[in-house]
Amino acid sequence: MAHEAISVFDIFKIGIGPSSSHTLGPWRAAQRFLQSLEQQTSLEDVKELKVLLYGSLAKTGKGHGTDVAVLLGLSGYDPVTFAVESLQQKIADISDNKQLHLGGKRTLAFDPSVDLQFLMTESLPFHPNALSFLVTTNKGEQFAETYYSIGGGFVVKEGETQSGVQVSIPFPINTAEDLLHWCRKTGLLINEVVLENENAWRPEQATREGVLKIWEVMKECTYRGCHTSGILPGGLNVKRRAVDLNKRLLKNKTYSTYTEWLEAIRSGGQHFQYILDWVSCFALAVNEENASFSRVVTAPTNGAAGVIPAVLHYYMVFFPDVTEDKIIQFLLTASEVGSIFKKGATISAAMGGCQAEIGVSSAMAAAALTEALGGSQRQALMAAEIAMEHHLGMTCDPIGGLVQVPCIERNTMGAIKAITASQLALQSTPDFAKVSLDVVVETMWETAQDMNSKYKETAEGGLAINIPLSLSEC
Repeated sequence: MAHEAISVFDIFKIGIGPSSSHTLGPWRAAQRFLQSLEQQTSLEDVKELKVLLYGSLAKTGKGHGTDVAVLLGLSGYDPVTFAVESLQQKIADISDNKQLHLGGKRTLAFDPSVDLQFLMTESLPFHPNALSFLVTTNKGEQFAETYYSIGGGFVVKEGETQSGVQVSIPFPINTAEDLLHWCRKTGLLINEVVLENENAWRPEQATREGVLKIWEVMKECTYRGCHTSGILPGGLNVKRRAVDLNKRLLKNKTYSTYTEWLEAIRSGGQHFQYILDWVSCFALAVNEENASFSRVVTAPTNGAAGVIPAVLHYYMVFFPDVTEDKIIQFLLTASEVGSIFKKGATISAAMGGCQAEIGVSSAMAAAALTEALGGSQRQALMAAEIAMEHHLGMTCDPIGGLVQVPCIERNTMGAIKAITASQLALQSTPDFAKVSLDVVVETMWETAQDMNSKYKETAEGGLAINIPLSLSEC
């Protein structure tokens, strides 16, 4: 069996909400198309550009900002560095002027209402998230390329394979059993195996710095979401809840820095309800930010971006002496579990429903927390199995095609399940497990294939059609 090498920075990507597969992926596809186009012709020679969105990208693309992402990508902006506060103005300028500053270099006549088409009834066979770019030059030449956003911000060009960067890693891993094999053979913990593999890409110090940058964005997103009020965009009139919950839990006291805020939370005690409320608050905060086109980290997707930051904040706040090393180890372990699901199943809701997003993120967090709290490698994988086992079959049925209802609350549930799964694993011997993580991965993929397409991020089934938009003011 060929082993696909997936880095921690493939699983955790800095981007802009609300969706990794519908926003970040199409944004990256637009960037890749620009690069390809410039290799074939000059941007000055482009006469006409059209973008076609297929399948799930068409059906929920408006709610997920697919059009926004494509326009910004074609304009030469990068989601890691783009100033999110200018997003609405940039899009308004393109729509009002009917012009696109292609690659930031060449002004091109482009009317989004005409030249960016949502093909609701058309799908391409390789993956539900497909988009095509069609260019006509001044000489009458035509270029066309199709890309697939396959989940978690991963993008595949038509004709390419899905394999990651080809590097020679010391511990090739496709399955949980592969991972356990290397742990047994070397005596290394999961995070140590992952770090050794990461050394094939870059020096260890660069990996550590990169993971801490991922954590910095998670922290900023959580803090910002707990201190921002208002109504989420998109028309559902969903009110942000994290800010009010934060105020109640801190008895309306305010703290000007993240560190002071964290210390105040920590001083509130260890009562079960208090801890439960904070885990929910952390998760709500991140995904309310995600729904607001803010900067988040795919973990492994945008729609599930709140689970891992919530569980990691739980670990930081309510357990003593959590160092930067511990945080790095947590995220490395989580990333490996995410890569196992990507290789053996999917992390795309358009392919597998919400089990592929919230379920996978919960499994990632459960394994990472278990190892961080002193659990063995087998207990960590047992925790991941427990977490996913209780997400199997979860549908993706976003109301209005927005990553808001039920998506935001599902992050709180995924975080709580991860913590519960970790506790169960820590209080059990690995021999107790009757189901392996690999069996759960296989079962999840089988379930995904059996799931009706209307429950796969199309807004054509479940809550999406049973709650009228006029009644869904939350």
